[in-house]
Amino acid sequence: MPFLIQSLVFFTFSLVATATVSPHIVHEKRDVAPSGWAPVRRAEANIMLPLRIGLAQPNLESLDDYLLEVSHPESLNYGKNWSPAKVAETFRPSAASIYTVLEWLEDEGLAASRVKLSQGGSWVHANVTVAEAEILLGTEYHVYQHSESGIEHLACVDKYHLPEHVAEHIDLVMPTLHFDVHMNRKRSVDKSIGQPGAGIVNPKLIGEIEVVLTNLTGCNKQITPDCLRALYDFDYTPVATDKNSIGIVEYTPVAYLPADMDMFFGNYSPSQVGQRPALVSIDGGYEQTSFQGFSINGEANLDLQYAMALVGATQNVTLYQVGDLVEGASFNNFLDALDASYCTYEGGDNSSFDGIYPDSEYKSDDCGTAPLTNIISTSYGYTESLLGSAYIQRQCYEYGKLGLMGVTFIFASGDNGVAGNGECLDANGAESYSGTRYNPGFPATCPYVTSVGATQISPGNTVNDPEVACDTNIYSGGGFSNVFGLPEWQADAVHGFLDNYPPAYAADVYNSSGISRAFPDIAVNGLNYSVVSNGRTQLVAGTSAAAPVAAAILSGVNDARLAVGKSPIGFINPTIYSSNFTGAWNDITSGNNPGCGTDGFSAQPGWDPVTGLGTPNFPKLRDLWLSMP
Repeated sequence: MPFLIQSLVFFTFSLVATATVSPHIVHEKRDVAPSGWAPVRRAEANIMLPLRIGLAQPNLESLDDYLLEVSHPESLNYGKNWSPAKVAETFRPSAASIYTVLEWLEDEGLAASRVKLSQGGSWVHANVTVAEAEILLGTEYHVYQHSESGIEHLACVDKYHLPEHVAEHIDLVMPTLHFDVHMNRKRSVDKSIGQPGAGIVNPKLIGEIEVVLTNLTGCNKQITPDCLRALYDFDYTPVATDKNSIGIVEYTPVAYLPADMDMFFGNYSPSQVGQRPALVSIDGGYEQTSFQGFSINGEANLDLQYAMALVGATQNVTLYQVGDLVEGASFNNFLDALDASYCTYEGGDNSSFDGIYPDSEYKSDDCGTAPLTNIISTSYGYTESLLGSAYIQRQCYEYGKLGLMGVTFIFASGDNGVAGNGECLDANGAESYSGTRYNPGFPATCPYVTSVGATQISPGNTVNDPEVACDTNIYSGGGFSNVFGLPEWQADAVHGFLDNYPPAYAADVYNSSGISRAFPDIAVNGLNYSVVSNGRTQLVAGTSAAAPVAAAILSGVNDARLAVGKSPIGFINPTIYSSNFTGAWNDITSGNNPGCGTDGFSAQPGWDPVTGLGTPNFPKLRDLWLSMP
């Protein structure tokens, strides 16, 4: 949007005097750089930075109340989800915030041609040099280098400042303190969480399957769609497929292979041979085949093979393929495409976190262009520590706003127990393999998503025996957030665990305050999945598997509700933690999620930070949700 917006703001504030000069205060800080990163030199003063300023959004303090109004089972307005227009209007930054930030930049000498307000009105973009940014923010920019990869990354040192009268109108400024960089085949920096090995959620390849088992007696060795149906009593034929929808998110270069889909369906669901997900391309996303291998195809094959097989041939599955091979993509790029009010195209994405479009090979401004599905499953994640609190808080609020629109967000909780990405936190809060403090993952800790951990069938047991927390090849991610507070709807469950089964660790090991968001929320089997990848049938493990299966089962609940004229289940957390739903979960009481030199937490009766509330009992879930408005 042109800087001419200022004329409207000046009119609105014609009676307001120029803001008094105020002292600079620390706005955001990081005590230490992430693991492996160290400053190697000062950044050159004339390097151009696409400075993005996230404006404070009003009414976020009421977001929980708004969500409870449409999501709590006892609310008279349950299921009466908000329209995108109402969400945009409620959380649009105020004219006062826009005015204050634009005035500040103008007073600092930035010409109008260098400053823009984003399409959604939530971000201000200013092209500045490093020297200008250092003056604006009272900081120093350095080039950081990763000790193992040699990749270089530009960031400010320790902290940055804002004028006190401006700070209250700004959530965060980027690029400043945030790190998220990985190797790329075409460039030195890859902005995509789809890069193999990135993040806290990666399917683990266990081995080859020589003989495909198709009966239930082999489920302790090979998980198939029929095993999952038996475990969770998911015997359901959709009847409202024209109204229902389910989405799976993949980040380029990760992509599925059509031949693998047909081989899988040939083994387990012959009627679906030839069936494909409905592609929704976001920022150049496409079903790429230039790069192949389990690290590229394993995740997408796993997600789509099981989601599609479980919902059946008559239910369409949407594939959100995000990012091209040049820029990659991030969670923010995906959220941009879902909600126009959040859009940061030319106004908010961090060039180190988020693919900035258009690029040389692809031109797009995907802003609120992607259709919303009722349920969206994502098997990707980072750690809270890596991304920084300001970045993840702003993004978490967006999941909450989309929850107001009736979307259920499912995220895998992580595959390394309490150790996040395999590293823990040291005394300074930095990620380290020698750290001893638990390292929670994100978005799993965001209170506005539903986090899914992993269980398994014990060796020698059957689908009729109780499952245990997954402790083979992967450990179910779980614990307590270091950023997000304890939601009202989770308080009784968390306090019950801490009071009845207090972990034997000191406060310097995990956030033992009892007032922080805990995860996961639920769990699903995550071990020994039979997956076809690159023409071979292989055994795979991970919460990567649990997330799309949970989404498919909940999609069946949506179908049942939509068939009788009711709304989709939307933001489910207040409902699933309510006393009415206690019997709808198969309680997991054995196993733990070790890491950081400890045994982690233990699965116990009721909710626990290993398997959450437990695994789903589909008939009970369906009937309980059908009994609601």
